[in-house]
Amino acid sequence: MKLATAYGMAAGARTAFAVAGIALLAACGGEEQGELRQELIAMTKDLRGRVDPLPQVRSYEPVPYKGESMLDPFVPGRIVVAQTAGSSGTGGGGMQPDMNRPKEPLEAFPLDAIQMVGTLSQNKDNYALVRAGTNLFRVKKGNYMGQNFGVITAVEDSQISLKEVVQDSGGDWVERSTTLQMSEGKK
Repeated sequence: MKLATAYGMAAGARTAFAVAGIALLAACGGEEQGELRQELIAMTKDLRGRVDPLPQVRSYEPVPYKGESMLDPFVPGRIVVAQTAGSSGTGGGGMQPDMNRPKEPLEAFPLDAIQMVGTLSQNKDNYALVRAGTNLFRVKKGNYMGQNFGVITAVEDSQISLKEVVQDSGGDWVERSTTLQMSEGKK
């Protein structure tokens, strides 16, 4: 009998420990969830579901076209007439580049790809040293460079002056003066 009572007491103690452990876990879990619930309620108390009203749609008001009586600039016949009237064949008062002249090596490069890197004088002639790509060239007054039929008009210590012949929007050839400045050396 003593053995049965000892066993019964051990089983009761185990049950009591289990119930106490569960109660402890429930108490801990409830506090964490309670704080979380309180925080969630506090954060969402000012939030209300609200949908902004739709903006008012203005009614469409057609605008009448008043250019029907005017001349249409996009009629193909008018474009051809304008082109033939604008280009008289001579272009720019008779000025045209010499298309049959042999090209010089620097005419293969656009002017912004050419750098002036120095000058030198030889027998009273001023020369400029220019770099185009990986090559170095010596140029003087009268040489051509750039892709717009640019002829060198002057070589100075800090720049090269050029006169280019380009086509304007009407197809006429016009002269344009430009300069190529000495590039700064790497320091």
